[in-house]
Amino acid sequence: MAEALGDGSHDEGGVHPEMAGAAPLGDGQRRKRVLCGVACTLVGGAFWGINGTASKLLMDSYAVDPLWLACFRELAACWLFLAAARITNKGQVTRTLHDPRSLLGVFGVSLGAILFSQVAYLEAIDWTNSATATVMQSLGMLAVLVYVCVKMHRGPKRREVLGVALALVGTYLLATGGNPGQLSLPVGGLVWGLLCAAASACLSILPARQLARWGNFVVNGLAFLFSGVILSVVYRPWEHMPQLDGAAVALLAFMVVVGTFGAYALYLQGVKDAGSMRASLLGTVEPLTATVTSVLWLGTSFSVADLVGFALVLAMVYLTA
Repeated sequence: MAEALGDGSHDEGGVHPEMAGAAPLGDGQRRKRVLCGVACTLVGGAFWGINGTASKLLMDSYAVDPLWLACFRELAACWLFLAAARITNKGQVTRTLHDPRSLLGVFGVSLGAILFSQVAYLEAIDWTNSATATVMQSLGMLAVLVYVCVKMHRGPKRREVLGVALALVGTYLLATGGNPGQLSLPVGGLVWGLLCAAASACLSILPARQLARWGNFVVNGLAFLFSGVILSVVYRPWEHMPQLDGAAVALLAFMVVVGTFGAYALYLQGVKDAGSMRASLLGTVEPLTATVTSVLWLGTSFSVADLVGFALVLAMVYLTA
């Protein structure tokens, strides 16, 4: 962990202000920025874990469709991000909208990171549970590792190869429960879990350059808005309205403000300040939070094979980061 808290200027896979054309930071400023990024990533990951369990509760208890939930969260949270952008950096949204190249980049983030991660994550939770979905999501670290190796023109290190082996064994245990003759996870859950991992890698890599140039709130606000509009046109959420009571509405509000606005803002700030690899490492707090809240709130039970699989996947993250 001491290594993870070191100088962020050489963090593989991260985009820092120096790379975006800003004035170079001194050692003290750089360390302070990295520590801030670490804190943001930890809190954002914990919010995500809680949000996953809240999502599962809504989908199971109120028959809320995952795509409806994704539409609602994106279109509700985008205005919180845009309002925060106006307060913290007035005029930045307008400048982004008048920069075609940057706007295209933000649009790519909305499709490749926000829309992909929202839909894949909620579908994975719907097919399995929040703990399993978030652990499967952690496999995205392997894709980040491949990206880093290609970008840095190097092969994987021995500890990274060991991490890959642990990830494969852990995924096998989660999928089969340790019995090769049967599939413990439903096929849909396994497929969406792997897609969730790919989406997690995209979320750690794609927004970095836009975040460095335009800031957290601007990029999130526009990306959530674009993603929500596109998903709404395709899915038509008004045709799939669930029956919600007061408790469900309160849970939705919590998910928008804390689990979406708070989680994405903090996590992507962590990507910006601490770098993609370090953010992926610290993001392991998410499956831990999801597991604990699933047991406490939903009474979810896990087999020994499940828990061993969880541990191996988390070990992979520490070895490859």
